[in-house]
Amino acid sequence: MIKAIVTGAAGRMGSRIISSIRETEGIELFGALERAGNLAIGKDAGIFSGGGASGVSITASLEKIIGQGDVVIDFTAAEASLENLKIASKAGKAIIIGSTGFTSAQIEEVKKHCKETPCIMSANMSVGINVMLKVLHDTARILGEDYDVEIIEAHHRLKKDAPSGTALMIAGCLADALGRDLGEVGVYARHGIIGERSKKEIGIQTIRGGDIVGDHTVMFAGTGERLEFTHRAHTRDNFAKGAVRAAIWVAGKKPGLYDMQDVLGLR
Repeated sequence: MIKAIVTGAAGRMGSRIISSIRETEGIELFGALERAGNLAIGKDAGIFSGGGASGVSITASLEKIIGQGDVVIDFTAAEASLENLKIASKAGKAIIIGSTGFTSAQIEEVKKHCKETPCIMSANMSVGINVMLKVLHDTARILGEDYDVEIIEAHHRLKKDAPSGTALMIAGCLADALGRDLGEVGVYARHGIIGERSKKEIGIQTIRGGDIVGDHTVMFAGTGERLEFTHRAHTRDNFAKGAVRAAIWVAGKKPGLYDMQDVLGLR
């Protein structure tokens, strides 16, 4: 039985992950964390998942409980996730990171710590979006230079980072398939007299509003036809289930940085 520790346990994603763990065979909730000062500290983690008492109290210290757990599931924020990775790495424990908004420097630090422990890191852990990534890579490779590529992403009004981590993940996938450098061809906003669209650019446009869980559309616009691929997340349970699946998969793996493509066997 895999013992899981969930960070951000009283938050929107943390509570869904806890609920998913309690519904899945082969894994159990062992620990739950929140930031120091959070009103949930000392409370039963199961209460926040809507599934009744779990017998696991929410604490503020990962160091105190990590030694007895097997895997940390972290959907918090980039800075907090990096600190939790350091603790997991020092203890030799696996970690799942679903946070977004990492800087290039932070990504390099993540890679360094993953030399000591297995880590699955993905901006979107839903099975559907990761299957779509595989399809998009193959489609872009086949269509080549004859189709303009645009990405439109929409999320709830409370989301802090833009574009979404998923949109950037999709853009990176497409750039790889087309042999382009996203840092050179990514276009994140258009306004005013911008001139003709360049052939190489990959457009990434952002929408924020209401309680949209997460919509991502990729458009391949050619002459006389257009292909569109859309993934719509109706609930955060998709991300939670993917994270739990990843936690079960990573148990016993060698140190290294993995993603959901590895978990789903899409490589």
